[in-house]
Amino acid sequence: MKRWALFLLTALIATSLYAANASERKFIREGMSEGEVLVKIGKPDRESDVSGGGAAIAERKWTYMPAPGDQQTITTITIREGKVTHVERQVVR
Repeated sequence: MKRWALFLLTALIATSLYAANASERKFIREGMSEGEVLVKIGKPDRESDVSGGGAAIAERKWTYMPAPGDQQTITTITIREGKVTHVERQVVR
């Protein structure tokens, strides 16, 4: 049991370190799943939902602010039905 817990803890730490690598943001592409994005670059700095009228959410926008490894770029990812539909990378100085 202790070995299993140690394995899980090590895996979580490794995943967190990998996800925190902002230089991976440039590899996000249309068609990737929401889960793939989270595993690759982690949670966004800001999230917003865009409704298509009524209570249904038509799409979500995830924004990643400049960070070490991607210091001059704001990355905005649009997700519709669990898939990336648009990636915008804006250089800010």
